[in-house]
Amino acid sequence: MPERVGDFQGQSFHKLRRDCLRRGVLFKDPLFPPTAQSLFYKREPPLGLTWKRPGEICKDPRLFVDGISTRDLHQGSLGNCWMMAAISCLASEPFLWKKVIPDHVEQEWNPKRPDLYAGIFHFRFWRFGCWMDVVVDDRLPVSRDGVLLFCRSATPQEFWSALLEKAYAKLNGCYEALEGGNTAEALIDFTGGVSEPLSLDREALTLNSDRRRLLFQMLAKAHACKALITCSIRPADGETVELVLDCGLVQGHAYGITAVRKMRLGEKFLDSGRLSKLFMVRMRNPWGTTDWTGAWSQRSQQWQQMSRAERDKMGLIVRDVGEFWMDFEDFCKHFTDVVVCRLAERALLWPSSHWREVRCYGEWAPAPSTPGSPPSTVLHSKYALQPAGTKQRGNRKEARLGESQQEGRKQGGCERSKAVKKTMREGDGGEGSGGWEAQLDKRSRCGGCINHRETFLHNPQFMFEVRGSEEEVMICLQQEDRRIRRKDGGGENLPIGFEVLKVEVNRCSRVQCVVEQAASSVYMDSRSVTLRATLAPGRYVALPTTFRPGAIGHFLLRLFSRSHVRLRELREDLPSPSGFQCFLPQPTVVTTVHLCRASGLSLPKQTAPDVYATVRCENNTIRTRVVRAEGNPEFNLRTIFYRRYPDAHISIKLWSRGLLWDSLLGVAPLQTSESERNRSLVVELRGHRSARSAQRGRIYVETSSSVCLSDL
Repeated sequence: MPERVGDFQGQSFHKLRRDCLRRGVLFKDPLFPPTAQSLFYKREPPLGLTWKRPGEICKDPRLFVDGISTRDLHQGSLGNCWMMAAISCLASEPFLWKKVIPDHVEQEWNPKRPDLYAGIFHFRFWRFGCWMDVVVDDRLPVSRDGVLLFCRSATPQEFWSALLEKAYAKLNGCYEALEGGNTAEALIDFTGGVSEPLSLDREALTLNSDRRRLLFQMLAKAHACKALITCSIRPADGETVELVLDCGLVQGHAYGITAVRKMRLGEKFLDSGRLSKLFMVRMRNPWGTTDWTGAWSQRSQQWQQMSRAERDKMGLIVRDVGEFWMDFEDFCKHFTDVVVCRLAERALLWPSSHWREVRCYGEWAPAPSTPGSPPSTVLHSKYALQPAGTKQRGNRKEARLGESQQEGRKQGGCERSKAVKKTMREGDGGEGSGGWEAQLDKRSRCGGCINHRETFLHNPQFMFEVRGSEEEVMICLQQEDRRIRRKDGGGENLPIGFEVLKVEVNRCSRVQCVVEQAASSVYMDSRSVTLRATLAPGRYVALPTTFRPGAIGHFLLRLFSRSHVRLRELREDLPSPSGFQCFLPQPTVVTTVHLCRASGLSLPKQTAPDVYATVRCENNTIRTRVVRAEGNPEFNLRTIFYRRYPDAHISIKLWSRGLLWDSLLGVAPLQTSESERNRSLVVELRGHRSARSAQRGRIYVETSSSVCLSDL
C-alpha cells in the first residue's frame, strides 16, 4: 500500500520545477539559501568558500555515474559519519534508495535537452510516521580548492550523494546540525523501518562460543531479511573520539555491515589445523579507506595465501573501496555496539518472516484547563510505595539509565545518542531524592517513569493482545525530532522510554494499578527507543513515558509483529456500558480474579483430561485456554469485573473437553467477602468425579481488593 508523502515546508517539487521551466530560470531555494546560516550556527565558514552549481564545478555533471553504490560516498569535512554509514547501507539496496531518491530517471541531467534542466532536485525522508519530500536547489558549498566541502563521490561528475546530504541538512536546519548523531535515527529516516541498538558484551562473547554463535545467527537472519546493520566501537570515558586503534579500526566511528556469511575452507587449508568453517562479516568504512589490519584483511597472511579465484569461490568478495572482511570472533573482540534496522511490510499480504507494523500517535500533556474549574492538585511527595501483591522487577530505572548506551559525543563524533545520566539529579524523583512536584490530576498525561508511582499511570496507555502461542514483538517509541531547533539554542531530546504491563484478559479501560510488568525499555534522550521481547499469550498495555513527570511533547508508538496485532489507546477510566446496560444499576465495585491453577483432577495411574475453566460474574463469562492432559493444569488467567451486585458470588467451573460435547468436572463458588480481600484462596471443587477418593479437586485463586468505583 502506498504511504502518504508530505511536502516539507509546503514546497511542491513538481510545481516549482514547472514554474522554473516556464520562466526559463534555474531554481533558487528561498528557504535554504547559499548563506552562512545554511552552513553553521556556531562557527564561521572557512575562508574562500563559495556556492556553485554542478555545471560550474565540472563538465557534463550527472546525478548517477554507472548507477549507485557505496563507493560514491566520501565524508568530507563534516562530522557526520553516522549519517554516511546509514547512506552506505542504503546504497546497497536499490528498492530502498529509490524511495529516498524518487523519480531518479526524470531527475537526471539530459545533455540532449538542456532546456529541461531547472536546477531543482527532491529527496524523501521518513519522519514521524510519513515520508517528507524535501526540495533543494543544486548550489553546493565548495572550498577554495574547488572541491566540494562536504560529502562527495569518488567520481567528480557524480552528485547524488552531495545533493542528498544537502536535502538532509535542510530537513535538520543546516549542515552543522548533522555534526554528531545516531546511526539508528538516520536508518529510520532513510527507510521508515525500526532500529534496534544492541550493546555487545565483548568479554562474554569472546569467552562463550555459544553466545557468539547466537549473535551471528541473529545478524545473519536479519541481513537475509534485508535489514540494514551498522556497528561502532564506543570510546570509554575520557578517550578520544575517532582515535585510530592499533588494529587499524577507528574508535567512535560508524561502519556499515554489508555481508554476514558462514563459509567452508577448502581442503588446502584444513591441513594447517584451521577450523573447517569460517564465520565472517564484511564491513565498509564511509571514509572509503580499509582500516582493519588483522586476520583476513587485504594485507594479511590469510588473504594472501588464497588466490583470487579461491576467494571468489568462497564468497570473500570485496565490492567497493573501503570494504574489508573480519572473522566474527575478531569482530566481537573489538566492536561494542551494533544497530539493526528492520524493515516492515505495509502490504495486505506479507511473508511470515517479515514484520507487520501498527502505530498510534500520542501526546504527553498536562491536564486540560477548563473555565471555572479548580486548579490541579499539586503535592510534594516522597516516593510512593508499591501496591501489595504486585509482581515487579524492582525499582531499577535509575540503574538502567546509563546501561550499555553511548554517552554523548563531542563535536564531530559519530554516535551521539546519549543515555540519561547514570545518577538522577536532586529533584528528579526517586527514592530518597528529596521530593518532586507531581501533578495528581488524573486527566494529566505526563506522569513520568515508573519511579513516580503516584503519577506513572496518568501517562497515555495503549492496549494490544498476543493470541495463540507466544510471539516476538518489537516496540518502538519515537518522539518529535528536535534537531532543527539547534540553531536557536534548543534541540535536546526528552529522555523517554516505556513500560509494558500484562493486564486482565478482559480489560478494556485504563489501568488503575500496576500488577505485573512484562517488559521494560531503557530510558534515553534519543529520538527513538526500541525494545524486542517475546510475550506470552494475553492482553498487554504499553505506557510511553518521559523520565520525569511534567515533560510535554508528541510521540509515535509503533508495534511490530509477524501476526496481525491491533493497537489502540485506552482513554476511559471505566468501560463504557452497552445500550441495554443503561437500564441496569450502575456498577459499584470492581474485583479482579487471578485463577492460578487446579490440582487433583485425575486419579492415580489415570490419564488426565484436556481441561479448561470458566469464570462467571453476573452476566460476564471468561474462558481459559485448553490445557492438554495435565492433572495439575496451570491457567494463570487474570480477569476484572465491574459488579452491580457485589454480594453475588463468582462462579468458577472446570470442564473436560470432549469430541462431541464438553462435560463439567466441578464448580467452585467464590465469595469475595470483606475478609477475603487481597488473599490467596484454595477452593474445593463441588461435584468433582474424584470426590469419593481421598483426593479432591481444588483450584488455587487470588482475589484483589473489591474497590469501590467512587474511589477510582
